[in-house]
Amino acid sequence: MKSDLKLHFFGAAHTVTGSKFLIETPQTSILIDCGMFQGLKELRLLNWEPLPFPAKNIDYVLLTHGHLDHCGYLPKLVQQGFKGHVFGTAPTLAIAEVILRDSAVIQEEEAKQANEEGFSSHQPALPFYTLEDAEKTIKYFETKKTGKWIPLNDNIQYRHQKNGHIIGATFIEVDINGKVIVFSGDIGRKNDLLLAPPTKPEWADILVMESTYGNKMHPENDADSMLTEAIKQCVQSKGTLIIPSFAVERLQTLMYKLWELYSKNKIPHIPVFIDSPMGNEVIDIFSQFPDWHKLSGSEFNALKNHFNIITSYKDTWKTIDDKRAKVVIAGSGMVTGGRVLTYLRYYLDKSETIVLLAGYQAEGTRGRQLQEGAHELKLHGKYIPVKAQIKTIQSLSAHADQSELIDWMSSIKNVPEQVFLVHGEPTALDTLRVKINDTYGYKAIIPQLNEVFSID
Repeated sequence: MKSDLKLHFFGAAHTVTGSKFLIETPQTSILIDCGMFQGLKELRLLNWEPLPFPAKNIDYVLLTHGHLDHCGYLPKLVQQGFKGHVFGTAPTLAIAEVILRDSAVIQEEEAKQANEEGFSSHQPALPFYTLEDAEKTIKYFETKKTGKWIPLNDNIQYRHQKNGHIIGATFIEVDINGKVIVFSGDIGRKNDLLLAPPTKPEWADILVMESTYGNKMHPENDADSMLTEAIKQCVQSKGTLIIPSFAVERLQTLMYKLWELYSKNKIPHIPVFIDSPMGNEVIDIFSQFPDWHKLSGSEFNALKNHFNIITSYKDTWKTIDDKRAKVVIAGSGMVTGGRVLTYLRYYLDKSETIVLLAGYQAEGTRGRQLQEGAHELKLHGKYIPVKAQIKTIQSLSAHADQSELIDWMSSIKNVPEQVFLVHGEPTALDTLRVKINDTYGYKAIIPQLNEVFSID
């Protein structure tokens, strides 16, 4: 049977998005993650293509965590005939529910706006999937615990192990007749403000490992000084600090940072608006799963009460019209969609505005364009001049850097038969490949999109 085992790479190959890895055996087919492609148009177009494997033949989807690039393709999988089981930890599935619903609503709204304003080349513009599609998909979700082997059939079992990164995130071990395949998912930081350090795998016959920061080391901590400087500058110029933020983890980390700085009298009193419907729901998920993060109940309540949490689009416009110096944290983190686009449409051409990017900006995203010095940005079909100051915080990443990735592998007791590097841009992948070989002597493979490997 072992020679009939195949590993397919349907996403996150030579890129950081669209994670989908299929284990195919004669009896059972298992998809690890089911993410959407983001960023470059050529990647986004891949979302509209059917999966190169019959969806009806997939028995299980195992989710490492709830980010869009790991779960956002699920409604399309269901559309293509998937009728199996979707397993994940309780926080992961709670986040995936929020993200799928939010993604569907945004896609419906953007298609509607494109049709009304005529800025799409497609007539009519269609959403990638609808809220109805998302709701249908969520019915397949089944919660599983960490640290416990779960049988899938007589020959296959799997388990989740906590992995930092975001609340609920895990790496996944799949045991097929005693051969263990480890999928790292996204690996978190050793000293995360909100989460415990990642668990390390102890055995891996096959290792499929992320490489997002395979060529970089995160600075020790530039967040406090950059936030302090930006806020003081905004107060002085009566400007607006806009922080595009990922709704999961990054938003909560930024809230914690700002609350801590204010509590220690390091920043002046300034209104801070949280405008992320999805982020608000994730804040509630933090309260539901206290065992998954470090915050005490009293800290969590004090933190929430410090901010102006926007709950309606009407309040978004009130905030835009507010002439005071202020901070706005809004989704999305790579400026690909969400409420932050509305703020940028009105503030990006003002010199007293500061845009502070607080996370990884993938190729082809508006966030990457701003980071690389774009003089204008296309928002809702119109070009907006970039007169705002653009800054980047490097130390708040939820992804392990190169040294942490190498350390994460340090407890593996055996010599892996194969190591596959995924979820990275080409330079990061190749740099980590060399580093792994220099450190452990392992020869790592960088698979191509849709490449298939037979596992002996």
